[in-house]
Amino acid sequence: MAHPTQIASHRGGLFLWPENSARAFRETARLAVEQAECDVHLTSDGEVVVHHDATLERMTDGVGPVVARSAAELAALRVKGTAGEAPPTLAEYLAILSGTPVAPRIEIKADAERRADPGIVPKVTAALDAPGDPPMERVFRNATRPGGLFGAMRTIRDGAHMTSQLLADGPKRLRDLGVDGAIAVARSYGFPEIGMHERLLDAGMLARFRAAGLGVGVWGANHAPSIKRMLELRVDLFATDDPPLAIDLRNAG
Repeated sequence: MAHPTQIASHRGGLFLWPENSARAFRETARLAVEQAECDVHLTSDGEVVVHHDATLERMTDGVGPVVARSAAELAALRVKGTAGEAPPTLAEYLAILSGTPVAPRIEIKADAERRADPGIVPKVTAALDAPGDPPMERVFRNATRPGGLFGAMRTIRDGAHMTSQLLADGPKRLRDLGVDGAIAVARSYGFPEIGMHERLLDAGMLARFRAAGLGVGVWGANHAPSIKRMLELRVDLFATDDPPLAIDLRNAG
């Protein structure tokens, strides 16, 4: 019987390939994972680009905020560690996954001022609704801060197989919300899944989320002990920086 826990390649598998690069997603698309996780920002002219940080310095030869650059300017940059590849657009990321069983998992990021532009949501949904051969599942992840993208994320159409995840993305935030508070927020905004770092999750917490009818996804399961723990807990999904290791451990179970 297939193991119920799904694997997502975090930022395309950053232990192995330059994160959020076209190369990383091409390599991920060849693996027996269920999802390829990426991060997105809006450019100054309204294009959706795949990049983690709000600024460019760490992973490209550019400088400054992503949102200050046009799509054409970003296309002239190069992702460090690649053979001269630019940061991929969302459309290019989706094209790599098209025709494969690997589904997109998209995290909408805030800018350097920790502000999220609600205008990015319809841009992402439009890209996913574009004609073609879309992957089998569409997943969004969203931050817990009230008043951010909650309202916009709630408008995503169930018929498009798009879901949102409430992120309890740190000990303080989870402590402030509490398990009951996280459940209440998720229910209020229609989020079917709770997301958190793997170290925050235990069996009792998982049982309470499950009893509330919520799925549970985690990130940070990057080495054998944490991967094995998530497989033993049978979380719904974990995102990992080392997808081949996660596949091997899941197969061994």
